[in-house]
Amino acid sequence: MKTVLLAGGFGTRLSEETGLRPKPMVEIGGQPILTHIMGMYAKHGMKDFLIAGGYKVDFIKNYFANLPMQLNDYKIDLKSGEVSILGTHTPDWNVSVIDTGLHTMTGGRIKRLKQHIGNEAFMCTYGDGVSDIDIAELIKFHKSHGKLATVTAVRPPARFGSLIMDGDAVTEFEEKNAMKEGWINGGFFVLEPEVFDYIDDDTQPFERKPLTSIAEAGELMAFKHPGFWQPMDTLREKNLLDKMANDGSAPWM
Repeated sequence: MKTVLLAGGFGTRLSEETGLRPKPMVEIGGQPILTHIMGMYAKHGMKDFLIAGGYKVDFIKNYFANLPMQLNDYKIDLKSGEVSILGTHTPDWNVSVIDTGLHTMTGGRIKRLKQHIGNEAFMCTYGDGVSDIDIAELIKFHKSHGKLATVTAVRPPARFGSLIMDGDAVTEFEEKNAMKEGWINGGFFVLEPEVFDYIDDDTQPFERKPLTSIAEAGELMAFKHPGFWQPMDTLREKNLLDKMANDGSAPWM
């Protein structure tokens, strides 16, 4: 089963980092968050990736093209240009980097990959969020219900504590509690090829009309994941993930 990684957005809310590179290539723990996400899938045997690039897609292409030489020693015949890798530290992943357009929305990026996916179920997620989700259980759940699409429902990280008040008097202070935040779309989709029919063109965000129409048709199910999930939308969140990766407390690793 192929895995689509949506990696083409401008990442404007993380402009401190994305002026130089696409958001999925911002590093946490010394490596791009995109490769952290790929590692999550690879742990469950899912190693065939389609990266839907757009903004600064050449950065992604160059990174993966040169990754074997970055991770290993190598020998190069300068006359012929032939390169021999002197090591075995490269992941055994099959990676395709596809330019899906600079201004294409998420739905359009998915549809542009139709020819690369073929007529089979595939996985899809955003290139800027990590989780300790059990990918194998997600796939098992999708196969069990027989619908066209599964979205992973997560609890958003709680940002603030709560004040319990009686008039102007604070009677209780309650710490941040993600369980009160409700369920949201956390990505980590499993999709049947029929979902392509719900996407009209490049202008459609997958999260709007396509997913709404799939839900209205009774073809969208939610895999509830109450565990760790964290997007990287701001510099504060980038620093949080970086700290987790560096101090060994990252739940997804």
